[in-house]
Amino acid sequence: MIVTLTLNPSLDRTIEIAALDRGAVIRAAAARLDPGGKGVNVSRALLANAVASRAVVPFGGDEGRQLVRLLRQEGLDMVTVPVAGRTRSNVTLAEPDGTVTKINEPGTALSQDELDTIADSVLAGAREADWVVASGSLPPEVPEDVYARLCRRFAGAGIHVAVDTSGPALACALGSGPALVKPNLEELAGATGMAIARVGDVVAAAAKLRAAGARTVLASLGADGAVLVEDGGAWYGEAPVAEPRSAVGAGDAMLAGFLAGGARGERALVEALAWGAAAVGLPGSRMPGPSDIRRDEVRVSRPDPARLLTSAFPRTSGQAPADPAPVRLTPRETSATTTPVMSGERSRSAGDGGAAGAERHPPPSSR
Repeated sequence: MIVTLTLNPSLDRTIEIAALDRGAVIRAAAARLDPGGKGVNVSRALLANAVASRAVVPFGGDEGRQLVRLLRQEGLDMVTVPVAGRTRSNVTLAEPDGTVTKINEPGTALSQDELDTIADSVLAGAREADWVVASGSLPPEVPEDVYARLCRRFAGAGIHVAVDTSGPALACALGSGPALVKPNLEELAGATGMAIARVGDVVAAAAKLRAAGARTVLASLGADGAVLVEDGGAWYGEAPVAEPRSAVGAGDAMLAGFLAGGARGERALVEALAWGAAAVGLPGSRMPGPSDIRRDEVRVSRPDPARLLTSAFPRTSGQAPADPAPVRLTPRETSATTTPVMSGERSRSAGDGGAAGAERHPPPSSR
């Protein structure tokens, strides 16, 4: 059983267009509305492949009720937690070459009582679980150390914790010793302060995250595939995408595949890449099922440190702006804490895993 937590779920409307032309009237080729949020997508991908999962989903307002209806229609096993605010709505513009432009709302603030109820719901739902996945951006005013505190609490109950977030929330979580973190290229560069141009840079940056407390690092690299760094060493893999349609949710499908594949070694990386590549070939944030997944097209090997990345970071001047200054990493904390799980100073920022506004996410295909 894999339990997922999404503190900032969403309704995701994906609109397919021929090309993005600012200031013009653009007619859509197709559109779809999907449940959204990183943890929600992980559970949806696991459900599509008959892997036991349970999603903990806070919801509020008409959008939240619609989100819950859509998830129930899919047959998702979930624990819903009503909150006072309104569930956010996101819009994605998808172009034929796989480029997506995302407009993400910040989400709604959560009170301390709501956060405590959510934490209790996750722990109750995780009694039979091997993994808890805590992922996604933080809603406004939620403490930056929320994932770190959850990680300590769940690890204390004997449950492995995977964290997929960015910025200060990622830096805080590292010190709590998560079993797995899954940064993308921008998040990896932002967390370590490193310029990443080669596969060897990815391996070195992942080693820094491990030194800060993470036991395993699965770095998703968009069109360049993925790198896995764990106790057994490092692996590099890639998977082709013949006709990319949308990269929305591809990283979540990758994480789901990695956990479903045993969360360790070459086999798990093959599963992760196959699921992620399959998601890129599907519209909107639809998650791949068994008929979509092509494991035989995945190539995994020991990494070549000198291999150049097609999507190096920082980007060139013609691309999206670089992330803010890197978050300072600290060594893994070794002392126990008795601080309440969700208490702490609240943050005024609420990023969504990258720069606000338009973002470009190339699919995880081979070069």
